[in-house]
Amino acid sequence: MKSSSADQIHRFVFDDCDIRGEIVSLDTALKDATAHQNISLEARALLGEFFAAVSLIVEILKFSGTLTLQARGAGPVPLVMAEATDQRTLRGIVKFGEHGEPDLRNLTFPEMIGNGILTLTLDPTQGQRYQGIVALEGNTLADCLTEYFARSEQLPTRLWLCSDGDRAGGLLLQALPPSEGRNNGQDAWETVEHLAQTVTTQELLELDHSTLLVRLFHEFQLRLFPAQQLAFKCPCSRERGLQALSSLGRNDAQALLSERDIIQINCEFCGAVYQYGQADLDELFPSDQNPLH
Repeated sequence: MKSSSADQIHRFVFDDCDIRGEIVSLDTALKDATAHQNISLEARALLGEFFAAVSLIVEILKFSGTLTLQARGAGPVPLVMAEATDQRTLRGIVKFGEHGEPDLRNLTFPEMIGNGILTLTLDPTQGQRYQGIVALEGNTLADCLTEYFARSEQLPTRLWLCSDGDRAGGLLLQALPPSEGRNNGQDAWETVEHLAQTVTTQELLELDHSTLLVRLFHEFQLRLFPAQQLAFKCPCSRERGLQALSSLGRNDAQALLSERDIIQINCEFCGAVYQYGQADLDELFPSDQNPLH
C-alpha cells in the first residue's frame, strides 16, 4: 500500500519541549533510483535505508550543497553510497564483491559491509568540504548513525530507518538546546525517545505522516510543517564526461581512444551512456601550436 505521504518529508517540532524531528517516506523516488540497477530486493532495501537516512540528515543540517553517506568494507557488499542535495534530489548505488551479489538475507548491516567504516561527507556550494568517519557499531544503519551523532553532535539525535526494497521510511528526533524557563529537557527527551522506539516497520512504510505522529506522540502537542517533495535525479551529463576526460590529459585520453576506437562512459547512478570520439578530443584539446614545415 502506498502512503499518501510517499516521496515526502515533513519537519515537526514539539511545542511543549525542546525537541524537533523529521519524518520521511519514499516510494517512486526509490523505484526510480534503482530501476536500472540489477539488484535483489534485499539490496534495494539496503539502499532504501540509505536514502531515508540522507533525506533526514540533509534537512537538519540546513546547508546548500550535497550530502553523501557511504559505507565501505571488505564484505559481500563493499560499497553502498547515497547522495541527497538541498534541492531534495536523491541518487545512490550498491556494489558487490568479485563474486557478484550474495544472499543478503539474515545478514546484519555490518556483516554485509564487512569490517567497514561509515563516512558522511558535506560538499557545500560555498565553503569547505567536511567529512566525518565512524566505525560500523551496531546491527543496523540506524544504530551506526545514532552512534555517529553521539560522537559528533552535542545535541542528542536518534534515527529509525526501514525499507522493504520498494518503499523506505525514516524518523529522526533531535533534542534542542533548552529554552529559557523550561526544565523538562532530559525527562521529555527520554519519554519521546521511548515512544518513538515503539514505531513499527509497517507504520513507517504505510501510514501518512500526520497519522503516525499522532499515534506515537498523542500526549504531546506537535506542529507539523508543510511537506517537501523528494525525487530521484542524477546530475550526470555529457559535459561532465568531457570534464573527466579533460582531467586525464591529452596523451592519456588519446591513448584510451586508440585502444577502444570510442571512449564510453557509463553512469552507475542512472544508467546513462556517453560516447566520445576523435572529434570530441580534438575539441577538448585544441592544438595551440601548429608545427611549421
